[in-house]
Amino acid sequence: MTLPPENIFVVGSSGHAAVIIDILEKQGHFRIAGLIDTFAAPGKRFLDYEVLGPEHELPRLCGLHSARAGIVAIGDNYVRSQVVHRILEILPEFRFVTAVHPSARIVRGVTIDPGTAVMAGVVINTNARVGSHCILNTNSSLDHDSAMEDFSSLGPGAATGGKVRVGRFSVLAQGANVIHGIRIGEHAVVGAGATVLQDLPGYVVAYGSPARIIRPRTAGEEYL
Repeated sequence: MTLPPENIFVVGSSGHAAVIIDILEKQGHFRIAGLIDTFAAPGKRFLDYEVLGPEHELPRLCGLHSARAGIVAIGDNYVRSQVVHRILEILPEFRFVTAVHPSARIVRGVTIDPGTAVMAGVVINTNARVGSHCILNTNSSLDHDSAMEDFSSLGPGAATGGKVRVGRFSVLAQGANVIHGIRIGEHAVVGAGATVLQDLPGYVVAYGSPARIIRPRTAGEEYL
């Protein structure tokens, strides 16, 4: 017997949320009950969905729409983490779902934790591990035995070799490349088109080919 799609919420109503909505619609596992957005007026329409209210109204909205799950569709890693933590403070039993585009190629031995978004054309190779609330943008790739820690992200077309580790909250921007075996610390940003040939510590901005550290950065500093 086929179960009906599960009612869920999408948190956010930006361009990134539009991509997540499209993935969820194509997956067919979920029914989007509506959008949660603290900074948009309730009743606003985004694509085919209504903004139902802010995060603090989730307990009421969960009962009203028979939904206790969803995904945070916010592109900035640090901001996304803040929203996730606020939701869990308000509603500890809230469950996060994973959005995986049907065109993504995910091979054997891969693990993907809840809240993560995997977009069109992504490749995740053997025994790679993706943490919770990560983003793998369009046509990015994570090679064998690599790991993305929680709240990290790959920009469109970014690629890693095998056995790479991307630290919590870190970003490989559009078209960045990381060779085999590299470790990138937490809260680091690797700029667009960079080529990373050696380990990078946390809390830095690096770019160029080969990539070099340009300056330090702080947790939560904007990068988008």
